[in-house]
Amino acid sequence: MERLLAPRSIALCGGVWADAAAAACRAVGFRGPVWRVHPSRPASAGQRYYRSIEELPEAPDATFIAAPAGEAPAIAAALARREGGGFVCFASGFAETGTPEGTRLAGELAAAAGDLPYLGPNCYGFINFFDRAALWPDQLVGAPPERGVALICQSGTIALNLLFNRRSLPLGYVLTVGNQERLAVEDLIERLAGDDRVTAFGLYVEGVKDAERFARAADSARAAGKPIALVKAGRTVAAARTAHSHTGSLAGADAAFDAFCRQSGLARCDTLATLCETLKLLHVRGPLPGRNVLLMGASGGDMAMAADTARGLDLAFAPMPAGPTARLRELLGERVTLSNPFDFHTHIWFDRPRLHALFTEVRRSGYDAVGLVVDCPPAEEADPQSYLAVIEEFQASGGEGAGRAALISSLPESLPQEARTRCLACGIAPLQGQREALEALAGAAGIGEAWQRGSRVELLKPRRRAPPDPSSGEPAARTLPECEGKAALAALGVPIPASRLVAPEEAADAAAAIGFPVVIKATGAALEHKSDVGGVALNVRTPAEAAAAAKWLSRLSDRLLVEHMITDGVAEILVGIKADAQFGQLLVLGAGGVLTELLKDTAILLPPFTSADIERAVAGLRVGRLLGGYRGRPPGDIPALAQATLACARYAQDNLDRLLELDVNPVIVRPSGRGAVAVDALIRLIEDN
Repeated sequence: MERLLAPRSIALCGGVWADAAAAACRAVGFRGPVWRVHPSRPASAGQRYYRSIEELPEAPDATFIAAPAGEAPAIAAALARREGGGFVCFASGFAETGTPEGTRLAGELAAAAGDLPYLGPNCYGFINFFDRAALWPDQLVGAPPERGVALICQSGTIALNLLFNRRSLPLGYVLTVGNQERLAVEDLIERLAGDDRVTAFGLYVEGVKDAERFARAADSARAAGKPIALVKAGRTVAAARTAHSHTGSLAGADAAFDAFCRQSGLARCDTLATLCETLKLLHVRGPLPGRNVLLMGASGGDMAMAADTARGLDLAFAPMPAGPTARLRELLGERVTLSNPFDFHTHIWFDRPRLHALFTEVRRSGYDAVGLVVDCPPAEEADPQSYLAVIEEFQASGGEGAGRAALISSLPESLPQEARTRCLACGIAPLQGQREALEALAGAAGIGEAWQRGSRVELLKPRRRAPPDPSSGEPAARTLPECEGKAALAALGVPIPASRLVAPEEAADAAAAIGFPVVIKATGAALEHKSDVGGVALNVRTPAEAAAAAKWLSRLSDRLLVEHMITDGVAEILVGIKADAQFGQLLVLGAGGVLTELLKDTAILLPPFTSADIERAVAGLRVGRLLGGYRGRPPGDIPALAQATLACARYAQDNLDRLLELDVNPVIVRPSGRGAVAVDALIRLIEDN
């Protein structure tokens, strides 16, 4: 990969697209030989064409293949014979077509390449600005930075869009991976994590080829201090083909990827604009240590907009500490309200010493980041000097004790390149667009929190057996009867109510023996959602009520489950585990009972599962407020909920290769010190042969 990504010699195979790649080599300032290969093009005074790879004077370090798809395997084989360094297969018509012919060609290309590394096929190539090398069949803009971001994209057009940014994002590498037949996103992350010139990774992905390797790559980037921000397409893809349980419907593919990003410390962005701003922030000084941010500007309107724009983002705007407040009061007088966001008014706009003192004080006030909001007029139509002077004082206010800082323009086009360049040089992130800037701050803070917690992902992926009927796409499965499923969970420490499984005529006696009030349920593998068909009788308080309920329920099943009814619940919580195709076992926590589908108030965790992570996730739910003691109600026994959840996770891990879904809904959380009880359970397992 070293030869491929930082070549000293390049071969370009093909016609018009190879011409464009030759122009990119010139534009980036490649200093080594660039050999052109074409079977029939005539030579000219300025350009020689070799007829084949065999004719080249030596083995090229990197080769760009823009020949027809059917010719690519032969070119790859020739490179392998000559021990070339690797290649980019720009040609399309391989597995991305979804045709047998495309699949065959992809297999031939892989076999012909032998051990050679290659990007693609169906791949736009790469630019290495650091080493001035490009295998890139399009326009090339930008200059080599000393340090910069590595962009890795599955889409050539998205890579071009990011390359053409006018946001002063320092790019060291722009790499595309196409079909990822040989080198995938995770290979490039692992390779470039050790490059001291790379400050952060920016990704555009449409799918993860190997989730376990992707997780290891994310770990290697973190270990090297290289944060990752990404855009992943496909948020709106249907979560699952068939959802037998609440867990199945809530833990779809995109929700799983979201959880992976959050737990691994990756900033997931919704737009390319936010990706650029997040990467600038990460490039300058890495992740934020926390979420406590101060925004300031000379406009009440700007500050009101900032406060509104930040809604829904996980940022904190704490009041100023007492010490800085007193000193700023002396500096600004009584007419300025010292708040956060902070409108410092315009009466010191032209007083550069006071501006400098203001910015110096605020930047040393202990916030995780301080943002100055300023929009400049266009220099070609107006005079931006007074605005630039304010920015200069903000830039000069760094030094010992100064925290992370950002210069923020409300509109992307209102931050001049001169100001952006100077900001980057002095360790200030120039962020363009108010919403994008605030999203960048939140994303960088999320990475910082994950890094500080040391949270990571260790995937638990089942080794699935092939389905008996390949056309079905799923193995044969069975749902355990509720009493059997709860007994299996109880054996591993999940608390369940006292219960008896009886014939309908025995229900009244069983209820009396357990003690009223009770719940009586119809049972059977076909009754996955008993409440939907009237299969549950709640709050049964007398033998007569029990006999009547049993008679009614007997129409659904000939065996009934009689259970003690929990009457002191503080909240009902869903605890579920789903076997995701990519990420393995996922833990789902959320509002339980009848509120599950209504609120969709859920959190998803990936292993390893810990009590601290579970309690933190529950606290972040809307229903978590009930467990904290809402409006005079007793607080819930959250530690007991965490232990019951961990016991469910132990069952899931013990049945890793068999479990499809586990849905404990609800776990009733009782008052603090009184425990948590699983009152319903749905478990789907692969059928034993």
